[in-house]
Amino acid sequence: GKTTATPVEIMNAILKAPVDLLWFGGIGTYLRASTETNADVGDRANDAIRVTALDVRAKVIGEGANLGVTQRARIEFGLAGGRCNSDAIDNSAGVNCSDVEVNIKIALASAMRKGQLARPARNKLLSEMTGEVGGLVLSNNYQQTLALSIARKRGLADIAHQSRFMTALEARGLLNRAVETLPS
Repeated sequence: GKTTATPVEIMNAILKAPVDLLWFGGIGTYLRASTETNADVGDRANDAIRVTALDVRAKVIGEGANLGVTQRARIEFGLAGGRCNSDAIDNSAGVNCSDVEVNIKIALASAMRKGQLARPARNKLLSEMTGEVGGLVLSNNYQQTLALSIARKRGLADIAHQSRFMTALEARGLLNRAVETLPS
């Protein structure tokens, strides 16, 4: 067998490996749909490495990155039996943590302006809240992914409700089906 490989060959082999979890944690789009070209993806730096969703043999794709997988590739991977969320879902804990931190700082700002709370005391309080904030964020994330899993499990049983919901969001200008690659 082959005893040497180029970096591109190694990365290609990793993307195509039969694993439980393929985790993206860096910059770049590494999976595209079989109906897309590398030019469609718009990430020339990773053209040589990128594979199609149908090449992936992982059971689950997770993302600590952004845009590691195109939307069409997510759909194709899911239709082929794989499991994946959007990168926004997989990254939501970080965003939620920042939101909670900002909201706490806003809540404490009034006391600081009135001289009732000094910055060192505020920082100590924030540090003491780390565990509680972490627990809250993890609970939020768990509930979000549970809701998605339940919706997926119900599948076509909820299609009429989901269709009406998308229509309502679209009517309010909160959803663009073409951008999100959703059916009409």
